[in-house]
Amino acid sequence: MEILHLPFIQNAICAGILAAIACGIMGSLVVVNRSVFMAGGIAHAAYGGVGIAFYFSLPALPCIVAFSLLIAFIMGALTLKRRGRMDTIIGVLWAVGMALGIILVDITPGYNVDLMSFLFGSILAVPRSDVHFMVALVVIIVFLVICFYKDLLSVSYDREFSQVRGVKVVPLHFLFLCLVALAVVMTIRVVGLILVMALFTIAPYLVEKYAGSLAKMMVWSSILNIIFVLSGLFISFRFDLTSGATIILTAALFFIVFESGAWLLRKLAI
Repeated sequence: MEILHLPFIQNAICAGILAAIACGIMGSLVVVNRSVFMAGGIAHAAYGGVGIAFYFSLPALPCIVAFSLLIAFIMGALTLKRRGRMDTIIGVLWAVGMALGIILVDITPGYNVDLMSFLFGSILAVPRSDVHFMVALVVIIVFLVICFYKDLLSVSYDREFSQVRGVKVVPLHFLFLCLVALAVVMTIRVVGLILVMALFTIAPYLVEKYAGSLAKMMVWSSILNIIFVLSGLFISFRFDLTSGATIILTAALFFIVFESGAWLLRKLAI
């Protein structure tokens, strides 16, 4: 319990819980919409924002937010009418964003950036200012999801029928991608760009089979993510391991145990 009095641990716990909530909410929508690859494209392309921030000596998190939203808009515009080519478009944007970030980091004068902290997370180094910024992003995500919940639910399960009913599918398409971008930015500081999709998908996948509604799926996914983050954070601190990777391995271990137990119960029932 003594470690809870350390300021950087308090910041890490707050950042982890906020990211867990954002990933639980948006991860549920990503899984239901079968848009994991699209969310992954935004996550990896967001590294371009890291490069811009360091090259121009700007605050990292706001720059990554702006660049991620730009990528989300471009991706939304290009995939709206070309859903058959969606994987190719996402792959190109994914590669271009990461390449831009790497090049800008390379040519940043007189500054050696620790790439690993953004690629694999640095939750123990999250400053209080970033925690305040993450609180604002969570409030925005929760507020917009509540406001457009019924429409998002309708589009998630039947896009064509929703359009016939008069639901504004195109604006919701862009809103969904922008909210994913915000959630991605929050998670970068916790588990990094490379591992972000695990926190987006593991909990929603486990909960989807048992949740009676999308709202319950979001709530329970957020709770599971909080358990993953806090458990992984404690284990990493106790054994001096990389926090982001430990959080994801904790989630993966929970996934394996849960799925194995469910498979065993089905076999016994047969």
